[in-house]
Amino acid sequence: MPESPDGEERLPRPRGRRRWTSFVADETDGIARGLHEQTNPRHRLRVEHDESTLLIHLSDEDGRGWTTVALDRATRRWAVVQDTRQADTARGAYDELYDS
Repeated sequence: MPESPDGEERLPRPRGRRRWTSFVADETDGIARGLHEQTNPRHRLRVEHDESTLLIHLSDEDGRGWTTVALDRATRRWAVVQDTRQADTARGAYDELYDS
């Protein structure tokens, strides 16, 4: 299996033609705070930010776990953490990105 630039093995490319779709917001009257896959509402996406950091939260396909990417806005350095609770992945990714 070929390696990626960071030395990890790359996955085989999916076969067949793929159609890309987008995550959508719930149809509400208020402000949308999250998105979900149109055909799978358990697969969710949420982005939070402050002056220095973006936190990008993506649930597992079945909604039972989370992957969070913490991204420093100035440098574009990033950290990724996976766990079962969104709060744990957010804290872990933030702590992995920055010194205490």
